[in-house]
Amino acid sequence: MSELSHEVLEFLVCPACHAKLTWAYEAAELVCTGADCGLAYPMRGGIPILLIDEARRPETK
Repeated sequence: MSELSHEVLEFLVCPACHAKLTWAYEAAELVCTGADCGLAYPMRGGIPILLIDEARRPETK
């Protein structure tokens, strides 16, 4: 199972900016909802890796 339950997701926040995280289904990662942040955190073995050094930076447009 690579998806987190809704109850668990409610408690998780971005380690960088403390904004809520949302689940990106296609990418299978947690994405920060902060407008100035947007870091994407990977899941490995069903465990979210909430380390800033492991996060993917948002794509610039």
